[in-house]
Amino acid sequence: MNVFTFFPLQVSASDFQLDSSIDPKSIIIGGIFVVVIIVALIIINRSSKRGSVGGAKKGGSGSGGGGLGIFSGFTLRRIAGSVGLNREQTKMLDYIFRTDQVTDPESSINNPVLLDRHFRRAYRIIEQGSGSKEEAQRKLAVLFSTRNLLENSILSSLTSTRQLKDDTVLIINTGKEKINVHTMSAKGEHLDVEAPKTVLGSQIKIQRGTRLSILFFTKSNKGFSFESRVIGYSSKGGHPSMQLAHSNQIRFLSQRRFRRRQAVIACFLNLVYVEGSGKKQRLVVDKRRLQGNIADISVGGCSIKTMAPVQVGARFKIEFAQGDSNVAALGQVLRSNKAGVNTVFHVKFLKVTLHSMNLINAFVYEYGRE
Repeated sequence: MNVFTFFPLQVSASDFQLDSSIDPKSIIIGGIFVVVIIVALIIINRSSKRGSVGGAKKGGSGSGGGGLGIFSGFTLRRIAGSVGLNREQTKMLDYIFRTDQVTDPESSINNPVLLDRHFRRAYRIIEQGSGSKEEAQRKLAVLFSTRNLLENSILSSLTSTRQLKDDTVLIINTGKEKINVHTMSAKGEHLDVEAPKTVLGSQIKIQRGTRLSILFFTKSNKGFSFESRVIGYSSKGGHPSMQLAHSNQIRFLSQRRFRRRQAVIACFLNLVYVEGSGKKQRLVVDKRRLQGNIADISVGGCSIKTMAPVQVGARFKIEFAQGDSNVAALGQVLRSNKAGVNTVFHVKFLKVTLHSMNLINAFVYEYGRE
């Protein structure tokens, strides 16, 4: 609900005397005009909260009720711009949040579990929609492209080691060694961490002034790094600590372009080769079939385990079942290695239908009914 607060004007009664040259009718018309504008703004604001793109259902499981208001919509567009969403993806994100009646877009985007809950609900509504199958597949493709961009974007305000929480595990690189220590306190002039120890429990003394490269991971498995140096040694709560210089330059570690999921999925493989030359070239699918198991998969490729030897650069038509549907893709072998009697090879997808792409994404993000 919008509450309008009126404040008394600090003026004298004489300020309200009308100029005899002003037509009272004009004043009345002007007043009506102002009232109409105020009423219109109230209606627009309420409608924007109730409305949902594409006839979304009410009573969602998102954070809060009432949907996005005007000012939350401004927040959404600011976030979309910082992430790099295009117009269609921004509309999709707005639809997803309205569907689940989200009132705080920024909190949802920075919470992967909550974000997937919103996307999963929208996925099922689109999938069960009454429109054409082609339109549903197009919308699902936009939904997953939006989710993937958010997956690879960091919207948190983590910019300084002063923001680290106590007990955060830091991975310190010292030469060829990697030492895990816990943050004890980040609030002081220095970053206090556990004094590093060997596996036998004896303390490792890293010289003062030594420059260190340090990694850490958030609960959502996002990796970061920063540079620091050893300031000295002290104690916190009766435990030995190492003091590090704070850093205001925290870097986000690069990650896979697409989310990948471990799996055990039976698949069939048909060798694909090129026949002809020049403009008459065409791909021919060999009728002979190999069998294998997909070990992990993303919309960009997969790893397959098979007993047959496979050459790097070979192309295969890969088919497997996903629920009641079949997935098909053309892939090329990037590398392979032996694993006992089996060969494990890594495939990059070259061609995937929109329907198959959506099925793979639904499996990877766990949005479908498996």
